[in-house]
Amino acid sequence: MLGSYAKNDPDDEKRRKVFWESMKQLGWIEGRNILTEYRWYGGDSAIARVMAKELVELQPDLIFVAASQGLVATESETHTIPIVFVAVSDPIGQGLVASLARPGGNATGFSFFEPALADKMLELLKEIAPALTVVALPFNPDNHANDVFFPLLDAAAPRFGWQLHRKPVRNSGEIEVAIGEVAREPGSGLLFLPDPLTVFHRELIVSLAARYRLPAIYALRSFAEAGGLVTYGVDGFDLYRRAPTYVDRILRGAKPADLPVQQPTKFELVINLKTAKALGLTPSSGLLSIADEVIE
Repeated sequence: MLGSYAKNDPDDEKRRKVFWESMKQLGWIEGRNILTEYRWYGGDSAIARVMAKELVELQPDLIFVAASQGLVATESETHTIPIVFVAVSDPIGQGLVASLARPGGNATGFSFFEPALADKMLELLKEIAPALTVVALPFNPDNHANDVFFPLLDAAAPRFGWQLHRKPVRNSGEIEVAIGEVAREPGSGLLFLPDPLTVFHRELIVSLAARYRLPAIYALRSFAEAGGLVTYGVDGFDLYRRAPTYVDRILRGAKPADLPVQQPTKFELVINLKTAKALGLTPSSGLLSIADEVIE
């Protein structure tokens, strides 16, 4: 298993728990009839390549991979070992599978991409922070999964009267500089796409957004749990709950090339009301009523 988080990250631990609960229902019990090696890359593409190489050298029966950077690294090391992936945005556009219906290679899994996600994130940020005029997108330029979102965001932004400013970041220092620059421009807010690098640095990002009083929307609920204003995106736990069905089928003889890539089916909206109040924002009762969770 190649995880996109850091080792001992509590959110990753919860996801793995969901994964193994589903595996158990399918008859697989870790340490009894299945052995697992774990590696993590914490959103760093260079580390992902090293960890993927280590796992491939073990010649396992299957590699379970989280996020695009992990899949890119693993596919560069093997075209024969079966791979099941989760949380990969636009696997076709990145050249990682031939098609959704018939992936064609040694990898299949569960996509993290839904075109409407970009528009919906802008819409929600506009509703909760209508005074914004500029939205900055700090992003990891080494993660090309982001590329599919940019034209969608660029097309949607004018409808909300916004300018979009992309801010490439690769580490904590660059994140601090980028958010500091955003804070100097009046009427600015933040949008974070699903990316292992920003997830790895979520505590820093949330604290900087609070320090500079910047409204921000994120794609993963772990940001809201860390104090972020609002999150909207694919339910990652649902992907980890569903993925064992493919792991089971492949371990019993199915070929990844014949198993279609599954699209996300469950999305969630989480609002941190405490953070909204600290920013002087008042989410509407309508918005609160449709939230999957309101953190008070």
